[in-house]
Amino acid sequence: MNFLRGVMGGQSAGPQPSGAETVQKLCDRVASSTLLDDRRDAVRALKALSKKYRLEVGSQAMEHLVNVLQTDRADSEIIGYALDTLYNLISNDVEEEEPADASEEENAQKPSFDELAGQFTEIYIKHQENLTLLLSLLEEFDFHVRWPAVKLLTALLKNQGPQVQQIILVSPMGVSRMMDLLADSREVIRNDGLLLLQQLTKANAAIQKIVAFENAFERLLDIITEEGMSDGGIVVEDCLLLLLNLMKNNSSNQNFFKEGSYIQRMKPWFEVAEDNTGWSAQKVTNLHLMLQLVRVLVSPVNPPGATSSCQKSAFQCGLLQQLCTILMATGVPADILTETINTVSEVIRGSQVNQDYFASVNAPSNPPRPAIVVLLMSMVNERQPFVLRCAVLYCFQCFLYKNQKGQAEIVATLLPATIDANSISAGQLLCGGLFSTDSLSNWCAAVALAHALQDNSIQKEQLLRVQLATSLGNPPVSLLQQCTNILSQGDKINRRGSKVQTRVGLLMLLSTWMTNCPIAVNHFLHNQTNVPFLTAQISENLGEEEQLVQGLCALLLGICIYYNENSLENYTKEKLKQLIEKRIGKEIFIENLAYISKHELYSRAGQKPQPSYSSPEQMLFDHEFTKLVKELEVLIIKAVQKSSEDEKKEEEVKKSLEQHDSIVNQYKELIREQDIQLNELKKQVTAMTGLNEQSQTTITQQASQIQQLRDQYNLLKIQGKPLDSQHHIHNEAAQFNGIQPKADVEEIGRLREEVEELKKQHDVLQGQLAEKDSVIDKLRNNQTAGNRDGDVSTGDAGEWTAELRKELETLRTRVQTQAEEIIQLQAKKQELENLPATVAEAAGDNDGASALTKITQLESRLSALDAENHKLKGQVKVLSEERSSLDQQLASTNSTVAILQTDKSKLQQEVVESKKEQDDLLVLLADQDQKIFGLKNKLKELGEPVEDEDDLESADQEDDDDDED
Repeated sequence: MNFLRGVMGGQSAGPQPSGAETVQKLCDRVASSTLLDDRRDAVRALKALSKKYRLEVGSQAMEHLVNVLQTDRADSEIIGYALDTLYNLISNDVEEEEPADASEEENAQKPSFDELAGQFTEIYIKHQENLTLLLSLLEEFDFHVRWPAVKLLTALLKNQGPQVQQIILVSPMGVSRMMDLLADSREVIRNDGLLLLQQLTKANAAIQKIVAFENAFERLLDIITEEGMSDGGIVVEDCLLLLLNLMKNNSSNQNFFKEGSYIQRMKPWFEVAEDNTGWSAQKVTNLHLMLQLVRVLVSPVNPPGATSSCQKSAFQCGLLQQLCTILMATGVPADILTETINTVSEVIRGSQVNQDYFASVNAPSNPPRPAIVVLLMSMVNERQPFVLRCAVLYCFQCFLYKNQKGQAEIVATLLPATIDANSISAGQLLCGGLFSTDSLSNWCAAVALAHALQDNSIQKEQLLRVQLATSLGNPPVSLLQQCTNILSQGDKINRRGSKVQTRVGLLMLLSTWMTNCPIAVNHFLHNQTNVPFLTAQISENLGEEEQLVQGLCALLLGICIYYNENSLENYTKEKLKQLIEKRIGKEIFIENLAYISKHELYSRAGQKPQPSYSSPEQMLFDHEFTKLVKELEVLIIKAVQKSSEDEKKEEEVKKSLEQHDSIVNQYKELIREQDIQLNELKKQVTAMTGLNEQSQTTITQQASQIQQLRDQYNLLKIQGKPLDSQHHIHNEAAQFNGIQPKADVEEIGRLREEVEELKKQHDVLQGQLAEKDSVIDKLRNNQTAGNRDGDVSTGDAGEWTAELRKELETLRTRVQTQAEEIIQLQAKKQELENLPATVAEAAGDNDGASALTKITQLESRLSALDAENHKLKGQVKVLSEERSSLDQQLASTNSTVAILQTDKSKLQQEVVESKKEQDDLLVLLADQDQKIFGLKNKLKELGEPVEDEDDLESADQEDDDDDED
């Protein structure tokens, strides 16, 4: 104990031991002492020496300190001393004390503070169980254990973050133990737990997801609310930093945040008072981080679906409205206002609903002005801060992004019919900025106007109508011409700012304007001075600053070539290419054009949509313009290098492709019509099947009724009923199967109508068949003539036509057979008409003997009529089926003849040009045969009698043999 007193500050006689010796003796005491009190005092002494003799304590005592953590865990005091000592060795935050007995040379030879911290961290995490032991100590509730453990773990993550993260990731319940720190009632531990989680979640998506699913969002938002939201202290800042770590570049956590309805809980953060004076630095920091958190959710680099859903939620919960309130409020600090503009920009970017709402926001002025107009006034005002002007430009770009309605509204403010002299419009501000003497205003206005024309050919044509008054007495000039006039003046006008910035902005505007707009190209070429100016700019040997202007001039001239409709005789595509070759040279032209994409600022602008530059002179390229250059560069180089013959070949290829597309469309239309006909036939087959089933049911019912009446009649006959009852029997007998007078008349009328209808249809079919015969004869003659000039494919079509003719001959034979059946039906109809008179005569005869004879005759007649009636109905059914089959075959014949007519005309035109189209015709004919074959198979499956082509051919062969005999 006397030794410990000497170490802790007590004076003793004799020479004092060195620091290394003292540390060595203390380490021996920790390792060899059996009493807990001695070990505790030794560890406490090491803690006191760990700042002054950091290297000695770290190199000699670390292993003993780890053993203390393992063996003496029951004593919280010694554990706390050991953890504090390790923290002093590993942390970068501890101020190192210089030993009094150390010379300057010795101090210079010692490792630096950060190097020692890194080395000791590596030594500690070399054994994974050391970190697992430290994680287990987080479960201890004792303040003197838990708090040092949190600080030590934070220091380890600061020094060796990725390695420590991997060990924690594979440790069971490692992340969960850290999340429990947020629920600790002691604020010191909770706040240091926030710092620990910040270090833990840096650049590790797996740990970020685990922390998020451990209910981190709910706990952090509760802490922010408890601490006073934006008015809170540094704890709110730590919570917001942790939220940013969890959601930045992590789409899974962003989606989890949105699905958990946490966006709605962000709205109260942005409620500001009417008096916005006296904002504290902490409040500015907190609100700045809150705005950044909103931007993380709606960032353009996120997946489009996730961004649009977050934008929708922001509008529905009123968050966008609250941000617009801050935007239009007074007294807001400049950096908060700038970040709010950027946040609103990304909330409305690409969302039509949010863009429409933003267009309706008015500033609280007298009279009220649209927020867009107020923001544009700041953008073209050179007295405003540079970052604010960049933010306004970004907001205007986001407002017009994929917003054709907004583009039309902006361009409309420039048209003569909509200009209001009493109010300031967006168009007036853009024109004022475009022609001011401030180069940054020129550039911003040109880029903003270019975004109003982006991917909108209608507004590009509308902007050609804009006329500008230059001075009194001079006629107005178009906006396009005024832009070219300023461009040609170059450095003649004294401007504040970069020399090339104005010209770069105007060239970007003209390039965007004329891209995919031949009318604008014609207007530009109509001015005789524009093309010579561009060629002079490209061909001159100017300095490095002017080389970018030369590249943009080359781009503009290339656009005039690529989108030229050759409507101006002096400036056709071919003449412009000849001009480039003679005045500039193709290689120099292509070299200047390629310089644009090689520029350093070009690559920086293409990284993200938001313009972020450190100085106004660096603002030369726009993000959307870089994408346009990337698209046009290859096209222009190809257009310039092509010869006139190549262009003619390309035009011919385009025409042939168009013809091919038209043929394909015709085939598609034909197939579509055939599909419609096939569907109609299917419906008819279904209807006929249902009607057939219904008829079968009716016949079955009638058969059962007839059998019942016959049984009753036989029973009465056996019983020997008197003759006066025979008349009643005959009346009953006459009631079945349609023989009673009234029903009989109706049945006869119905049959007569059917027979007449069948005769009409027969005549129509005969006429159609005659027409088809004549058409096929013509086709055969034409096909024969085509066979002389064509190849084998046309001969195949002629053979197929001959087969079709045979099939039509067979159909004619069947129609004649049906005509004979119709005549038989008419005869049977006449018998049915005479039947009521016979029945009446039999019923009126009162003579007994003759009555019995007539009854017997009537019975036989009744049976015969019954059989004849069944036969007649069967024939009517067969005739209907035959008619349906004829209709289908006739429809198939019509389509086939139409196809043959079309194919004949095409074959005559294309037989010399291409054999490929003949193959297409054969494929189409094969498909048609396959469809006809499929229809016949379906009719066979439904029970319809259909004769196969083999049967028809055999029948025709027999007819030919008979004719020869």
